[in-house]
Amino acid sequence: MFERFLNLSRFHKRLVSVFVDVLALFFALWAAFSLRLDQQVWIPNQGQLVVCGLTVVCTIGVFIKLGLYRAVVRYLSDRAFLTVISGVVISAITLILLGYWLEIQVPRSVPIIYGALAFIFVSGTRMTVRMLVHRPKNRNKQFVAIVGAGETGLQLANALEQGTEYHPCAFITLRKGNHRALVNGIPVYDISHIERAVKEHRIKRLLLALDANSGIDRKRLLKKLEPLAIPVQTVPTMSELVAGQARINDVRDLEIEDLLGRDPVQPDNAQVARSLYNGAVMVTGAGGSIGSELCRQIIQHRPSKLVLFEQSEYSLYAIERELQAINRIEGLSVEIHALLGSVTHRRRCEIAMRSFGIETVYHAAAYKHVPLVEHNVIEGVQNNVFGTFHVAEAAIAAGVKRFVLISTDKAVRPTNVMGASKRMAELVLQGLAQRQSDTIFSMVRFGNVLGSSGSVVPLFRDQIRDGGPVTVTHPDIIRYFMTIPEASQLVLQAGSMGQGGEVFVLDMGEPVKIADLARKMIHLMGLLEKTDDRPDGDIEIVFSGLRPGEKLYEELLIGDNPQGTAHPRIMMAREASMPWEEVEQTLNGLIRASHEFDCQGIVDILKSAPTGFSPNGSVADLVWCNGAKDVIPFQVEKVRQLHQ
Repeated sequence: MFERFLNLSRFHKRLVSVFVDVLALFFALWAAFSLRLDQQVWIPNQGQLVVCGLTVVCTIGVFIKLGLYRAVVRYLSDRAFLTVISGVVISAITLILLGYWLEIQVPRSVPIIYGALAFIFVSGTRMTVRMLVHRPKNRNKQFVAIVGAGETGLQLANALEQGTEYHPCAFITLRKGNHRALVNGIPVYDISHIERAVKEHRIKRLLLALDANSGIDRKRLLKKLEPLAIPVQTVPTMSELVAGQARINDVRDLEIEDLLGRDPVQPDNAQVARSLYNGAVMVTGAGGSIGSELCRQIIQHRPSKLVLFEQSEYSLYAIERELQAINRIEGLSVEIHALLGSVTHRRRCEIAMRSFGIETVYHAAAYKHVPLVEHNVIEGVQNNVFGTFHVAEAAIAAGVKRFVLISTDKAVRPTNVMGASKRMAELVLQGLAQRQSDTIFSMVRFGNVLGSSGSVVPLFRDQIRDGGPVTVTHPDIIRYFMTIPEASQLVLQAGSMGQGGEVFVLDMGEPVKIADLARKMIHLMGLLEKTDDRPDGDIEIVFSGLRPGEKLYEELLIGDNPQGTAHPRIMMAREASMPWEEVEQTLNGLIRASHEFDCQGIVDILKSAPTGFSPNGSVADLVWCNGAKDVIPFQVEKVRQLHQ
């Protein structure tokens, strides 16, 4: 029967609502007179019947005018009850006036009793229907607790009540004074009683809904939640809600910043803005994880032109479309130009810089994946070393004012070709900074970027969702971490601070143990680690061994005496450089070795340069190891003989 009512058309539901309200109002009038006159069965006379009928008709008209019948019962809000109160008050006044005008006896207390009963009956019928509609849905929902009993938590609770997936049955507060309170009918528990709350309410998921100005230490909070072994998720930030990028009930996995457990680096936006505003900026590798975030932040500073230089057609298309949307929505009026091209083509780079009058170049194009570069030595050196050299020479020829290289902590005492090639790229720029003074070269060195294409966090998350195992190379391996926005902010900051040849590094706090990060992710996704002591666990961590060229730990500085800068979290490395003549000789040697496909020769040259390169194994290039080291010397000698 109730299901048939729910399936009625909107018009017929309104008719039913009007009919029920008519009955409720007549009953309220009858009950009010009966209570006032102390009669068990009050029978109205003709005049009283007319007054009651007119009162009910006027009240229904008022309800229609106030929009009560347009409100969907299952989504009733506080405003609907205010509408009922307003209608009932007008109805009671109408009863008084009609009794006075028609000279019908209406005791003075009857309108008051009638108003109270009418509100109870009219709102009560709607509350009953709403409860009946939501009760079966709540049974099918997953029971969740909301961590945070502030405005954000209350908004989330209201949104989830209207949804079909989650039923909020407890708030978790970090303020002891709020313990055992009720918020919107939902009990509040102090964080110290969270285990009891989880058991009592059979909670299957925790949702973080912390107010932006709460000042809560998220790292300490996650440490308290981790032992519960139930999934911990979060909701969008207030800035995302205001910008319309997400809804309050868009529940998602914990942000990378939460896993990182430290405050992000804050940039000096005024200084960055001065260096970018109304200028022409070019980003190489614009479609990559770092390059694309750089573009998103650069466009907010309103340069006159933003040139996207990328060799991947799809990546270039994706970032251009995204930036054009930002440009249009926010009215930034930035000229965006998408150029296909490789950084190894010097003429292409130079003509692009000249054509658009580029003033600042952010060089993010590089091969960064350690094992892949280790298996493709020549391509890695061509892209990372000569790509940097060609773009830098193009920048000098085109009169570019500033050139910023995105480097890596793997360039410090490298044990792999990728790190050595990035250190060599730094040395090339330092040499060019000595050779001329028109273009200011600077380098920015940072640790692993969480959320990038090669980051462990999305890899671990996928492995956990697939049921494991989670693969970690070594139980003791540690890494410095930062987020993509942080890395991009640092690059922009360094671009505005550089005077020529500096290597900037970030004070990144304590390094993170990769195995501990994996365990934290397993626990915060509501699962248990499978170990020898706990064979019934969910996800096993498997140690696969260090990959070719991989180090147990990374460093950010070669020397131990960094110099401070105007930014409290940014340091400047004091490290050895090479005179341009030696840089040129090294580059010539790398060119010859590359043309001869001599991977061992490339490794030897990188070792002889002041890169600190100390490979932890033999050459791992796939072509070299599969016969090229025997074939190539013979072919090279044959070519020489032909030329003679």
